[in-house]
Amino acid sequence: MSVCYDKLWKMLIDKRMNKTDLKDKAGISFNVLAKMGKGESVSLESLHKICKALKCDIGDIIEFSDEKIDIM
Repeated sequence: MSVCYDKLWKMLIDKRMNKTDLKDKAGISFNVLAKMGKGESVSLESLHKICKALKCDIGDIIEFSDEKIDIM
């Protein structure tokens, strides 16, 4: 199973935010953003911080897929 954060990236565009803005507002590290950029899993705590900062639900920022997505 893989994690897809496309909904989050779209939400950032819609809110005119970049990843640095999200990092600062949510209090997460660049490591978390790097993992998300690669489609890797991150902690539930990090996802909670992002949801709190963006005032959204977890389903608004991630999707799960049975297919493995290769990002290179």
